Amino acid sequence: MNSMNDDKSREALRRASEMAGPEPVTPDRVDIIPVCQPTLEGNERKYVMQCMDTNWISSRGKFVDEFEESFSHYCGVRFGITTNSGTTALHLALATMGLGDGDEVIIPSFTMISTANAVSYLGGKPIPVDVEPDTWNIDPDKIEAKITDKTRAIIPIHTYGHPADMDRLQSIADKYGLDIVEDAAEAHGAEYKGKRVGSFGKMASFSFYANKIITTGEGGMIVTDNEELADRIGTLRNYGFTQERHFWHKVMGFSYRMTNLQAAIGLGQFEKIDELVQGRIDNARLYSKLLADISGITTPHESKDVKAVYWMYGVLVEDDFGISKDELRQKLADRGIETRSFFIPIHLQPIYSYLLSDEFPVSEELGRKGFYLPSASNLRPDQIEFIVEVIRDARP
Repeated sequence: MNSMNDDKSREALRRASEMAGPEPVTPDRVDIIPVCQPTLEGNERKYVMQCMDTNWISSRGKFVDEFEESFSHYCGVRFGITTNSGTTALHLALATMGLGDGDEVIIPSFTMISTANAVSYLGGKPIPVDVEPDTWNIDPDKIEAKITDKTRAIIPIHTYGHPADMDRLQSIADKYGLDIVEDAAEAHGAEYKGKRVGSFGKMASFSFYANKIITTGEGGMIVTDNEELADRIGTLRNYGFTQERHFWHKVMGFSYRMTNLQAAIGLGQFEKIDELVQGRIDNARLYSKLLADISGITTPHESKDVKAVYWMYGVLVEDDFGISKDELRQKLADRGIETRSFFIPIHLQPIYSYLLSDEFPVSEELGRKGFYLPSASNLRPDQIEFIVEVIRDARP
């Protein structure tokens, strides 16, 4: 590593350290309010036991097909292909497009590391763009300056469940002949101008990790309207097996399949998706109402013509609150309330420090000020009232 890269790495570490202090210590207690937990109150156990009773526990079985069909149709598209994680779903989507060495993909700087990694796995280069200060999504005004003759795609993130500005993003993509691949990992059921996320662009990837609105424990899905793409995704997901003969491979594939056990949980979750989505929305409405009069706490914005689903309810701790984000998180932890800090932006990550610049002030501000509160769909109103009261009491 040359001295310039050393300097960038040190500067990235310094900036990142300002936004990622030590995790607060929560005392051992039985009444902890977790930052998120799954709501397993439907047919999940029944369907898993059917898998066990019939021995269909691997990646073949009826629940995989039923879950794929149900969720893709819910999103408003024809095809769904399950995977073993949200990250592998995005990686597989990009691999299906033929993304390769030197190809550039535009992403928001404020996102989970998996978005950038999915590009890098294929030899591509993630190109970060700063985000909007209100929605926390990629800023369309800043995209065109980043487009080069190597740019292949734009990956919008529907951050924390708030849809990105898909009309403007599609207009830019059409102008430059780019593909859009939605990273909808955080946005099950969210809508943009009456259409569900996952129905825009070429493909979309979802995550079903345990803290998502619906879960399979670990798992993901790609959804698309393109039958040829769906077939290719299915082939690449399963080692590249062909129909011509067994153990015959013409392409480099992956082992990214979801098990029937996971899909059984997913189908049980899907049957209650409207209730689980509404639970997140109801939580957000109550949080925003109760936090409205606390100076120094900025609550989430919801744009006109969208339905945000508040996968996580995030807040910003402003300077006039009187104590720092880390201090407030510790006070919440002392009362048995678990929280999580916002993402550290991509350009400040050690493995991407070569992207360091001063072009991402909003992403860095979010990283410094932001964290999210308990957000599970089954959170009770009295728990939210208690959390807000602890925040109110923490203000000097």
